[in-house]
Amino acid sequence: MTRVLVVAAVIEREGRFLVTRRQHGVHLAGFWEFPGGKVADGESHTEALCREIHEELDVNIVVGDLVLETSHDYTDRVVTLFFYRCDLIGTPRPMIGQQMNWVARDELPSLNFPPADDELIRRLTG
Repeated sequence: MTRVLVVAAVIEREGRFLVTRRQHGVHLAGFWEFPGGKVADGESHTEALCREIHEELDVNIVVGDLVLETSHDYTDRVVTLFFYRCDLIGTPRPMIGQQMNWVARDELPSLNFPPADDELIRRLTG
């Protein structure tokens, strides 16, 4: 089974979290997620997260502490996710046609996140 390492940014401003929606044609299309992406061979988590956020949202970030490391077995792959608290430098704008939204903490459980994000949502809203 394919193993995939993913980094994601937990970005909070004024009690709201930045989330994006996965586009059609990709794994887990239509689900909301914390922005980020796959770690390329030879990349550190920080390098991957900075690259992904710049590509997806046209901003730079400061990567902070690890919030959660978790794994989830999907039918075709095992995804290990590393969620980092991050601060934005600039104003994000969706660069690849994805939806983007700032969501209040208490609204997070009402969004359709991938199963791998369940523990993070519980921690952020508990």
